Amino acid sequence: MSAVETVTTTVVGEPSGAADAPKGGGEILARVENLRVAFGDGADVVKGISFEIARGQSVAVVGESGSGKSLTARSLVGLAGDRADVRADRLEVAGVDARDLPDDRWRALRGRDVGFVLQDALGSLDPARRVGDEIAETLLTHGLVDKASRHEKVIELLTAVGVPEPELRARQYPHQLSGGLRQRALIASAISADPSLLIADEPTTALDATVQAQILDLLAERRAAGTALLLISHDLAVVSKVADVVYVMQDGAFVEHGPTAQVLGDPQHPYTRQLLDAVPAEHAKGTRLSPGSGRGRAHATATVGDEVVLAGRALTKRFRLDAKQELLAVDDVSLELRAGETLGIVGESGSGKSTTARLLLALDTPDDGAVELDGRDWGSLDRRTRRALRSEIQVIFQDPLSSFDPRYTVEKIIAEPLVAGGARRRETGARVRELLAQVGLPEDVAERRPQQLSGGQRQRVAIARALAPNPRIIICDEPVSALDVSIQAQVLDLLADLQAELGIAYVFISHHLGVIYHVSDRVLVMKDGRVVERGDVDDVFRRPQHEYTKQLLAAVPRLAGSSDGRAHAAPTGVVPA
Repeated sequence: MSAVETVTTTVVGEPSGAADAPKGGGEILARVENLRVAFGDGADVVKGISFEIARGQSVAVVGESGSGKSLTARSLVGLAGDRADVRADRLEVAGVDARDLPDDRWRALRGRDVGFVLQDALGSLDPARRVGDEIAETLLTHGLVDKASRHEKVIELLTAVGVPEPELRARQYPHQLSGGLRQRALIASAISADPSLLIADEPTTALDATVQAQILDLLAERRAAGTALLLISHDLAVVSKVADVVYVMQDGAFVEHGPTAQVLGDPQHPYTRQLLDAVPAEHAKGTRLSPGSGRGRAHATATVGDEVVLAGRALTKRFRLDAKQELLAVDDVSLELRAGETLGIVGESGSGKSTTARLLLALDTPDDGAVELDGRDWGSLDRRTRRALRSEIQVIFQDPLSSFDPRYTVEKIIAEPLVAGGARRRETGARVRELLAQVGLPEDVAERRPQQLSGGQRQRVAIARALAPNPRIIICDEPVSALDVSIQAQVLDLLADLQAELGIAYVFISHHLGVIYHVSDRVLVMKDGRVVERGDVDDVFRRPQHEYTKQLLAAVPRLAGSSDGRAHAAPTGVVPA
């Protein structure tokens, strides 16, 4: 059996050169042998995997949605779930035998010795508590600070993870923060007790390139101080920069593993090569990314017309933070979207991207300026006319699960905009089946509920719902940021096919510059609520004029080079500087 085929061989090895060498003499902080996880009487979901993590070392697990990555991470902190049957020949975490560990021992271990960064920041933070209180909880629980000094420590932690205005943010509630700010607060909470082992499940998914770079530098500093890191990520460029060793997981088993530069630079397993080929890169612009759709072939493209179908005119939006402060979220933003065009919007978390989207959708009202749909000012229209026009413009949100009613079946979710437009529910079945087929889902999905679907399936349902009323415009607000590279490739190909077939115009919002470059005709770069640069996507990415745009492009992590000159050796998703 080859090294690639051996799924239980431990690989600690020497660092790949992606980061500083492990410090601390190689003490093993996590040791897993033959880990298996099942639910009820079902088959194993995690199928006999083994690995070790030494002090100061970074080990990454990559693979597509449903491969078992997150379940593996949760098993190491006792959070696999009440129905989970976790078995292992050896499961040691921070020097403790974690097999059959009682809840009180887990509570003593988590936070203090093992930090855990969850992917879903909004679902992980208590909506009824201020962010500062949430971060202070671990410190107080383990007696690491007294009440008098906790505020100072919280501000220090928020500053370390790049949160602007930390004093203000500490007083806010999670719903008042952007997705990126919530994720940074969650990371601050996880590192607050200075754990010896940090398990991070997609810690940079919601972060823009500059903040992501800051977080990666922070993780590198902690590694240099001896912290061990288990990184779960679908971002192969991040893995390339951070990890010493990478394990590629498919269907609950490791199919390839080894030093990061070796695995990502010269992959041996077909599945690893498939993941790398799905990464948007310069060579792939305008071509298909997913293997089932003829990867590498040119997309059919929509004809971009001269007609302006959506426009923002000098949009300004302020939010009252408290009795004395307000936030200028969008400041004099103007844009135009033409029929069949994709307009990309990039910028860091809190730059005003999503607020601009809400203004374009008329979900928020601008304090100044106007939004024009088909040349008509939304604000000047009567309620009935506005409702009739609502079908013209739809939205795909970043997190479809939170935008679905969990009580609804998929059929009811997709039919919802049809019913809102006056259709009778019994008349919507044929249209729902047509839409499921259009987004590549089988008919039997119609009877399932959101929790029974994978992340990629939920995103396809979100696209089907957006397509239901035959819109001319779709606002895509981070529609692929939470998806692994292979599912992301499928969704990007699907959106391109629908645009070519139906002539839909997209406003595509993302912090992922590679995705923006791949899908966009023109691009706006936003910072602090303002547009700092705009133009043809090739011009902006190849010849950036504004210093902030240059910083964004320079901050993007790049995949390790390959020995055979394969396409994945190119910078991930952006053209070379």
